[in-house]
Amino acid sequence: MLSYQDCVELSDLTEEEIEAIAQHEHLPEMAALELGSYLVHTEAGVPMIKRIILEDIEEARQRGHERRVLELKLVLKHFIDTHPEATSQA
Repeated sequence: MLSYQDCVELSDLTEEEIEAIAQHEHLPEMAALELGSYLVHTEAGVPMIKRIILEDIEEARQRGHERRVLELKLVLKHFIDTHPEATSQA
């Protein structure tokens, strides 16, 4: 049986990236992990995840949650660093 951490490691995403998807899509983390894992392995999915993180940043900014904005910017940087195809799309 796979643990949650095993699934995270197989997803090609970090826990923070999964959390951003969960927040944006209003999903439990396990469902967000499944969605993110699917998306990150599709051509249109990487730019979609990038867009999700950008929208989360904007929402946090609008709510005045500056700490969350900074956290999400780091999540975005890591995502782009580990998925370079995100810079050529969206």
